[in-house]
Amino acid sequence: MADGHSKNHDYHLVNPSPWPVVGAVSAFITAVGAVTWMHGAPPYALIIGFALVLYTMFMWWADVIKEANAGDHTQVVALHLRYGMLMFIASEVMFFVAWFWAFFDASLFAGEAKLASRVLATGGIWPPKGTTVFDAFHLPLLNTLILLTSGTTVTWAHHALLHGDRKGLERGLALTIVLGLIFTCVQAYEYSHAMFAFSNASGGNIYGSTFFMATGFHGFHVIIGTIFLIVCWFRARAGAFTPTQHFGFEAAAWYWHFVDVVWLFLFVCIYVWGNHGGVMPLE
Repeated sequence: MADGHSKNHDYHLVNPSPWPVVGAVSAFITAVGAVTWMHGAPPYALIIGFALVLYTMFMWWADVIKEANAGDHTQVVALHLRYGMLMFIASEVMFFVAWFWAFFDASLFAGEAKLASRVLATGGIWPPKGTTVFDAFHLPLLNTLILLTSGTTVTWAHHALLHGDRKGLERGLALTIVLGLIFTCVQAYEYSHAMFAFSNASGGNIYGSTFFMATGFHGFHVIIGTIFLIVCWFRARAGAFTPTQHFGFEAAAWYWHFVDVVWLFLFVCIYVWGNHGGVMPLE
C-alpha cells in the first residue's frame, strides 16, 4: 500500500480523499450556474463550477496515477479498472442508442398517418420534403477514412508500447491526435453549411434535431477522446506507461475505438441510408 503497511490481499483500499466531496459540490455549483445563466443571470457560477470540476478531475486522476506508481494497482485492481472502463463504454453505447432510436423513429414513420404533426413537418417522406442533405460520399466519407486511419495509428501505438518501442508509442499517439483534430475541423466545416437545421418550413427541424443530436454528441466524444490521447502523449513523453502497466493508455485506446465504431454506424445509418430515404412517399 502507499502508506508502507503490509497487506495480505490483492485489493487496494484507498486512503481518505477530499475529491468525491469536492467533485459533488463542484457539480452542484455547475448545475445551479447553468440554470441561472439560462434564466438571464451572468455565467459566473457556471464558470466557477466548471473550473472546479476540471480541477477535481485533474487532482483525482493525478492521485490514481500516484497509486499506480506506488504499486497499489495489483493485477486484481487493474482487472477491475478494466471492468469499470468497459461498463462506462457500455453506458455510452446506450446513450447513443437513444439518438439512433430517435432518428429511426422519425425516419421510418415519417409518413405514419396517425402522426399528423409529423406528416405535416416531413411531407410524409424522409428526408423531409425540401430538406437539403449532405452527400454521404463527400465530407462524411472523408471523415470516415480519417477515423478508420486513426484507429490503426492508436493500435500501432499500443503495439509499440507492448514491445517497448517508446518512439513508436509517441509517434502513433501523435498521429492519432492529429487525425482526431482534423476530423473535428472537417465536422465543424460541415456544420457551418448545415442550413437545413434552421428551416422549420421545410421540415428541416425534425431532420436537423435528429442529425445534430447524433453526430454532434459523437463530435463531442471525439473531442474528449482527443484530449484523453493528448494527456497520454504527454505522459508517454514523461516516461509513463510500461509494457505491463499502462491502463491509462489502454482506456484511452478503448474509448477511441468506441468512437470509431459509433461513427461507422452514424455514417451508414444517417448519412447513407437516411439521406436516401427509408420510407416511401405518401400516395
